[in-house]
Amino acid sequence: MKAKLTCFMIIAVFTVSGLAAQNDVWKSLRFIEGVWEGKGEGANGNSTVVQEYKFVLNETFLRTKTRAEFKPQEKNPKGEIHEDIGFFSYDKSRKAFILRAFYVEGFVNRYVGKISDDGKTLTFDSESSENAPAGTRARLEYINKGPNEMEERFYLAWPGQELSCMTINRLKKK
Repeated sequence: MKAKLTCFMIIAVFTVSGLAAQNDVWKSLRFIEGVWEGKGEGANGNSTVVQEYKFVLNETFLRTKTRAEFKPQEKNPKGEIHEDIGFFSYDKSRKAFILRAFYVEGFVNRYVGKISDDGKTLTFDSESSENAPAGTRARLEYINKGPNEMEERFYLAWPGQELSCMTINRLKKK
């Protein structure tokens, strides 16, 4: 009897673990977890970039931190340090990922995410933007280039303009 009970408990644990893995809402975002380093290029010039994506609060949220350093250069004579932090959440009622991003320039964007059919591209389009002119839009794309490579693209459109790519970061997992 003891052996049957032990066997039943082992099967139950593996079944529950398997169901939890199948129901993992974070599955499509897990590839970005970790620390990434690389180079960026775009409207503000070339940069060195460090990004960290870490699950917090019992894996309820995925926190992101970015630091991009632009040395003085032709496109950016004074140079600059860009920083942002953000939190990804999963909105069960909408069945969508939401990203709230806080930028050193004072902007706060709320994005809604979509996942490509092949699961390799995560696209987040802004729903709202604080401290920017009404009608400003932004997009973030995360492209899985392999187990340890990712490309992040940031697009921006001021009111009345089309989205244009402002920055491309090519990153490798540390």
